[in-house]
Amino acid sequence: MNLETYYQYCLSKKAVTEHFPFDEDTLVFKVGGKMFALSSLSQWEKGTPTVNLKCDPDKAEELRAEFNDIQPGYHMSKIHWNTINVNQEVSDKMIKELIDHSYELVFKSLTKKIQMEIIELEN
Repeated sequence: MNLETYYQYCLSKKAVTEHFPFDEDTLVFKVGGKMFALSSLSQWEKGTPTVNLKCDPDKAEELRAEFNDIQPGYHMSKIHWNTINVNQEVSDKMIKELIDHSYELVFKSLTKKIQMEIIELEN
């Protein structure tokens, strides 16, 4: 997966916005004002990209046991976030599935009002 594919896939989700809240390097994607994906642009440039994605705690444990390239979230809650090494053993298809999972978890955590506003948006 390249940066453009990652970027476009995250932005293709309904009501997603991009931000740099921490520094000029860390690209953050949000839905309803809450983060669901983040990644260091300089790591992509160096050829060692990683992405941080929210994950159900039980699923996170299973994924970490199955894949060496899925670790507890770097600089994040180790219970709810994973850091995935991109272009290693985790397929692009699975990374997209994990982006979907992260987006859905965050979407479901939003208030019903915000969820309805997002649902009513046109893509």
